Amino acid sequence: MKVYSFEKLTVWQESKNLVKDIYRLTKDFPSEERFGLISQLRRASVSIASNLAEGTSRKTNKDKARFTTISFSSAMEVLNQLIISKELNFISEKDYILVREKLEKITNMLNALRNSQLK
Repeated sequence: MKVYSFEKLTVWQESKNLVKDIYRLTKDFPSEERFGLISQLRRASVSIASNLAEGTSRKTNKDKARFTTISFSSAMEVLNQLIISKELNFISEKDYILVREKLEKITNMLNALRNSQLK
C-alpha cells in the first residue's frame, strides 16, 4: 500500500490524534449541543488534518503554505471552541489543559512547516 507524503508528516499524525481526542471529549457534551459545539469542534479539528493532506498535493510551496495557514486557522477555531466549552463546564480543567497543550504543539509544528514552505 502506498504511503502518501502527508501521512509521513508528524504534524498530520498529531492532528489526526487530536481529532480522536476531540471526538472522545465531545461524546459527553449535552445532547442539545449536537448541532452546536460538538459539530463545530469536530469539523474544525478534522479541518486541521484535512488541509494538511490537501496542501501536500499542491505544486508550489506558496500554495502548500496557504493550506498550512488554513490548518493553523482551524486550530485557532478549535482553541476558541475549547475555551467556550470549558467556560460552559462541558469539559474539565484537566481535559482542557491536556488538549490545549496538544494544540499548542500542533500550532508550533504548523508554524515551522509554513516557514519552511515559504523559504
